[in-house]
Amino acid sequence: MNKSFIARNPSVLIFLSILALFTLVVTVLSEGFGVGVISTSFVKVLGKTLCLCLIAIAMDLIWGYAGILSLGHFAFFGLGGYMIGMWLMYERTRQIVVGSLSEGVLPPTPEEITAGIGNQIFGVVGSSEFPLVWAFADSLVLQLVFVLAVPGVLALVFGWLAFRSRVTGVYLSILTQAMTLGLSLYLFQNASGLRGNNGLSGLQNLPGVTAPQSVVSLWFFWASALALGLGYLLIAWVVSGKFGSVIRGIRDNEARVRFLGYSVETYKLAVFTLTACISGIAGALYYPQAGIINPAEVAPIASIYLAVWVAIGGRGRLYGAVIGAAFVSLVSSWFTGGQAPDVSLGFYTVKWVDWWLVLLGLSFVFVTLYAPNGIGGLIDLFKRKRKETDA
Repeated sequence: MNKSFIARNPSVLIFLSILALFTLVVTVLSEGFGVGVISTSFVKVLGKTLCLCLIAIAMDLIWGYAGILSLGHFAFFGLGGYMIGMWLMYERTRQIVVGSLSEGVLPPTPEEITAGIGNQIFGVVGSSEFPLVWAFADSLVLQLVFVLAVPGVLALVFGWLAFRSRVTGVYLSILTQAMTLGLSLYLFQNASGLRGNNGLSGLQNLPGVTAPQSVVSLWFFWASALALGLGYLLIAWVVSGKFGSVIRGIRDNEARVRFLGYSVETYKLAVFTLTACISGIAGALYYPQAGIINPAEVAPIASIYLAVWVAIGGRGRLYGAVIGAAFVSLVSSWFTGGQAPDVSLGFYTVKWVDWWLVLLGLSFVFVTLYAPNGIGGLIDLFKRKRKETDA
């Protein structure tokens, strides 16, 4: 008798239950709900953390299960943010311009409205003309499609070129990092059409929505929790079947899988493209909560941090990737937000804002040397001990 997917993967139901309970507790204690124990700013931090957990499980799929160390997935995350950010900035600016021009004697023409929007958005880079990449910025539906399509197409083209050439190992990691660096440098240019170093700002303001930020932050928190739950369910389903067995085989012995007749490049390309689309969704939910996106967010160091999160949590375990991303994100917010007290050594005062990255690096080295299974490995150890006790 065949067991159901949930019966074969009880950890999925446990994770979804914990996520639902966590979402309910945060909602009840938030300012938007009325209790006010959890501040609006911290709700945004938690919402952003859920988005980082989503891209972490995407990274775990590509690295932990397929064995492809991609150092470029934050590029897809950033592109998703830019796609939704373009609509948010365009529509918010349009409403401001229309409101300002409507005070005149004559109603504004469409050309005047377009020129006004262009001046408001691109005046900071010395232009008023809409670049080609903004051609559909007035359409929410199309920009939502682009959230998936742009990262997906980039991953499809890059992956096809790389995998058909059979680039593997550290060379592929370097190529993905080069892709991210090239995209970041392009976005830094004013000619990119995305406001260069200034990036897109004011994304936390939803056009046409008069609800306070305390309520809006809850909406995004709910959306982030839903996306994480669905993403976890999808990836768990992918890795539990034949597809998951094949990509794990590719990770362990690519030559043998190819000898058995499987199209290794096709499987790699499918995983690479799927995880890019998931990363784009995570970015589209993250940056409206952050309020701003600029090219620095797409820099290669961000993708390296992502690999560190997954390693600390325990790659090859979806819940490990979630634990690693959540742990590092929340601890980082605590250390870099000035909440961690400085430590005086007499001759020197340790300021955690300056030393956090050093601490993160040391944690990565420690986990690599002494706990290769990461934090998630502790759960595996607990389950083994429990089975031994029951036996």
